[in-house]
Amino acid sequence: MNPRPLELRQDGTKTTIHCHGEWTLDQARRIEKEIAQLPLPQQTHCFIDFHEVTKFDSAGVLLLLELKESLRKKGNTCEVIGLSEKQEKMLRLMERGYGEEPLPKRREGLLWRLGKTTMAELGVIQDFFRFLGELSARFLGLFFNPKNFRIRETVYHIEHSGVNALFIIGLTAFLVGLVIAYESLVQLVQFGADIYVVDGIGIAITRELGPMITAIVIAGRSASAYAAEIGTMKITEEISAMRTMGFDPYYFLIIPRIIALMIALPLLIFFSDIAGILGGMIATKAQVDISFSFFINRLQEVLAAKHYILGVIKGPFFALIIAATGCFHGFRVTGDTESIGIETTASVVHAIFFVIACDALFAVIFTQLGY
Repeated sequence: MNPRPLELRQDGTKTTIHCHGEWTLDQARRIEKEIAQLPLPQQTHCFIDFHEVTKFDSAGVLLLLELKESLRKKGNTCEVIGLSEKQEKMLRLMERGYGEEPLPKRREGLLWRLGKTTMAELGVIQDFFRFLGELSARFLGLFFNPKNFRIRETVYHIEHSGVNALFIIGLTAFLVGLVIAYESLVQLVQFGADIYVVDGIGIAITRELGPMITAIVIAGRSASAYAAEIGTMKITEEISAMRTMGFDPYYFLIIPRIIALMIALPLLIFFSDIAGILGGMIATKAQVDISFSFFINRLQEVLAAKHYILGVIKGPFFALIIAATGCFHGFRVTGDTESIGIETTASVVHAIFFVIACDALFAVIFTQLGY
């Protein structure tokens, strides 16, 4: 049976605490309990005898310091005897920082928080471009090894991300066209220029609003879904299992989603244009009684094909941004479920931001080219 690690003996006015056995991490709980139960004297000089300690590590040093602190609180002075040269060095080293007050927590001012947030966002952008580089290499690999292309998964995602989004995109575009026509007519009627509402609706919807509405709805719908799906697969270690079996997640999870969205988004933009113009047509009929036939004839006169083409051209680029952003944030999910919500939210925010930035870039390019 192991002897007790501590034993207090009093010989007249001399008080000695004899320490026995192993003062190591394995015995730390037992020794700490013994220190708490030890009947410590008061207002005397004590000796702590370590002659019979067989093993001694950093945990033992901390326990010795705790014992000295307990004696000091009772008004005692103490002296440690029986330590080897190595043990004394350890004791002196750890005594330097023992009992010091912790450093006060740094106050996070406005500039500090702003800088921290900025650096975190820059780190995300850097990781995103690294992800795009790996994605580009995988796309290049498809040209040399086409059998890696997953047709079934691509068709599934065309239906899931495209066909199933028709209703919400059509309804949103319809309401936006309705509002744009109504607000425009309030001003144009004052100048007797209500006929020009057709020009504004046709060009605005096909060139800017249709692609933007579609991209923003898909960003909220598909980018979040991609991030949540891939994030859940990462937590459940399905992606690790795929890699173990020799399957590349880029070919099985990311590329089918990107290609599917690049195919579906231009078609969704076309549907959004029709729904938006239909909403404007109905609002115009209700407000100023312009017939549908007159509206369509006027639209054919003022709406050049280039406006529709310039809007549809944006589709594949928006799709690439949305799908890549959603997949990227899915791969950033860590081992807890809370990060799924964080990365899903971030995927939507970043996808919408990048889409708007891309649309602004297109506007500058088309203007410079004279379109």
